[in-house]
Amino acid sequence: MFILTIGVLMLLTGFFTAKASYPISRYSFMLKIAGLAITVLGLVTASIRQIDAGTIGVQSVFGKVSADILENGLSVVNPLAEVAVFDTKTQNYTMSAVTSEGEQKGDDAIRVLSADGLEVVIDLTVLYRIMPEKAPAIFKGIGLDYKDKIVRPVTRTRIRDNAVYYDAVALYSKRRDEFQNRIYQTIDKDFKSRGLILEQLLIRNINLPESVKKTIESKINAEQEAQKMEFVLQKERQEAERKRVEAKGIADYQTIIALSLTDRQLQYESIKAQKELAASPNAKVIVMGAKGSVPLIVSDK
Repeated sequence: MFILTIGVLMLLTGFFTAKASYPISRYSFMLKIAGLAITVLGLVTASIRQIDAGTIGVQSVFGKVSADILENGLSVVNPLAEVAVFDTKTQNYTMSAVTSEGEQKGDDAIRVLSADGLEVVIDLTVLYRIMPEKAPAIFKGIGLDYKDKIVRPVTRTRIRDNAVYYDAVALYSKRRDEFQNRIYQTIDKDFKSRGLILEQLLIRNINLPESVKKTIESKINAEQEAQKMEFVLQKERQEAERKRVEAKGIADYQTIIALSLTDRQLQYESIKAQKELAASPNAKVIVMGAKGSVPLIVSDK
């Protein structure tokens, strides 16, 4: 467009200088030729637009937006048209309490009130992209700053609207996934109505008031201690059961031995021992007791 403007100005200057006095008019022909060449060059360059990969173009001529979309590559357009470029790749918008992480400088976390009236601070990242076929409508109705006009306010509002259904502790622990799915559904519906696709909603962090954190930590510690004590009791019960089984086994063994040791068995075992002692090279003394009793055997090496 700049080259075209220069060419037109030179061409007009050539026509005006043709009616001027001789010293100036002699340059009019050269100005006309140069202006015409630059104008043609400007028309050619203004009519060809390059659209990079991952983007699309939307044309507007004097404020009127065209419904046609310029795809990737080179396109021939009206040289007077303005081309707005839209990014069709996945984009992210982060709202965080950490200064260097969010789209906006400073603490940009979302502060909401829970069902129990406590303030909860949420860090969030939104992954989204535009619908290519909706780009002309977005440009006409919203403009290029749809991130600040749609993504940010809709996300923050829907999170606040849904957080009031959950207690602070529930948001922090057991119902966190449910809360994330719920706000995803509501934000996705709003985005689609405005030509955007919500790909993913990431709750990065949920910060509770310090008093609530201490209460939760105390509860967790108490549960851990209870689990530890239950483990110890279970172990003691297992040890008691082991000893009971062992004692029963010993008692059963003694009962079996007592029932099986008859007088004849004892006499047989005594004779075997005497034979083994008699075969020993050591000196020995054998004192026989009464009939039927076990002999006393003394061995002296």
